[in-house]
Amino acid sequence: MILIVFLSLAIGHLIGSNNLLNDDKPAPVYESVQKLNQLLIYLSNDYVDKINTDSIVGVVIEEIVNELDPHSVYIPVVQKQALSESMQGNFMGIGVSFFIVQDSIAVVRVLEGGPSEKAGLKSGDRILTVDQDTLYQKQLTSEAVVSKLKGSSVNPIKLKVYRKRTDSIYSFKFKRGPVPLPSVSSSYMINETIGYIKINRFSQTTFPEFRKALEKLIAQEMEDLVLDLRGNPGGYLLPAKQIVDDFLAANKPIVIVEGNNGFRERTVASSSGLYENGGLYVLVDENSASSSEIIAGAIQDNDRGFIVGRRTFGKGLVQQQMPLGGGDQIRLTTARYYTPTGRSIQRPYDSTSRSDYYGEVQQRFETGEMDDESNVPKNDSLAFTTSKGRTVYGGGGITPDFYISNGETPDELLNNYFIRSNLLNRFVFLEMDAQPKKYIFNNAARFYNEPLPFREELIKAFKDYCIENSYPITITKNNEGVLINAIKAYIAIQLFGENLYNRIVNEKDPFIQKTLTEIKTP
Repeated sequence: MILIVFLSLAIGHLIGSNNLLNDDKPAPVYESVQKLNQLLIYLSNDYVDKINTDSIVGVVIEEIVNELDPHSVYIPVVQKQALSESMQGNFMGIGVSFFIVQDSIAVVRVLEGGPSEKAGLKSGDRILTVDQDTLYQKQLTSEAVVSKLKGSSVNPIKLKVYRKRTDSIYSFKFKRGPVPLPSVSSSYMINETIGYIKINRFSQTTFPEFRKALEKLIAQEMEDLVLDLRGNPGGYLLPAKQIVDDFLAANKPIVIVEGNNGFRERTVASSSGLYENGGLYVLVDENSASSSEIIAGAIQDNDRGFIVGRRTFGKGLVQQQMPLGGGDQIRLTTARYYTPTGRSIQRPYDSTSRSDYYGEVQQRFETGEMDDESNVPKNDSLAFTTSKGRTVYGGGGITPDFYISNGETPDELLNNYFIRSNLLNRFVFLEMDAQPKKYIFNNAARFYNEPLPFREELIKAFKDYCIENSYPITITKNNEGVLINAIKAYIAIQLFGENLYNRIVNEKDPFIQKTLTEIKTP
């Protein structure tokens, strides 16, 4: 009963607060909330059948939140940990990714900086037992395996593994600990003057990671920077503002945030920018959202650099995560943000369902926008002017300065399919696992610079793999190069890590090639 009343009052605070950003006054308990509370009391005390009132409260909260904007979400306690780990930049565990292969747990990759790497586990190892609990031949789900590998960081975990490469069994004993989840997944020099940084999301560790990467590239005499925000759904606002600050001169506007009371907070750049004058190219696509769009909008509106790619998602709302009690939370939209020119890039949502709202990105293929820039919607009433007099538009994402259509990139869909699906990742692992001594590459630089050996064998093996598993993929002479490059990338991630993986992927990436062309011919 106490829990029911507490959660009811939490709902009341959610509905009743007039200023979640700036008002510390307690929210009034409205009559409608008192009705809800009384209903829950009746259900708990008087209903003819025993019911789970906790689940009813969860349903009620979810229904209320679904009536709000598409970005406000209810987070039950069972989902809280995974979301928190992603945003804090690490998780507690042993630090491996795995496949279940023929009813055994096969380590695909040992994550850099985690306990397993320090203990000496290797890609390809089969985990036979965990604390004397057998894992093989048990038909375990991936979730069940994760639950056995996770646990207390106080007590050591005991693993017994079989290593096929040496045909030996090894025992490991070590403590679980923090496993880094880097948000800056890659940084390197594309050539002697052009640097590259890829950011996957904006977490608590993003800005320090970015600063470290940027400082390293500057030390290598970088003249132009390619900042890759494609597929980045956003995250925390602060690291996005800090990153823009490194690009802009003092007092240049970064972003404007407006709460529900109409108060506007305007953030401007400080005088400590690390990279205020070099060339800057920001890569975006239809899945770049939120904090990614704040960076793109600030760079575009200040004419600091160029945006390359396709129209971004269109999210101009700011969320705040708040406790509801019992471990549940709500991620509630509490403000809107505007780019330096004053434009909102939030897509309309009042008359659409959540499925329609998120499905709008897919509809861009149907409207022809993905093939032709002229089909990008523009509303003249939402036109704004940058500091150098260029016209930019609000109302639905950031439209790039250099647009890359699908029609210009025939290999893009195939490349994305290979890279983003698990199909090729699994194929590469099985190939390397079947012939481990064949895939011994000890030098990352040499592996990157030299052609992949046994090219024809791999192409044939992949064709056979697709036929055996009924995958409807046709490999021709025209797309063999894309396939081999993707295979090489997956070998790299298993042997040398994500940075080399991204570098190889980018060799066939049309966004990168377009950007390099623009840098050469400004």
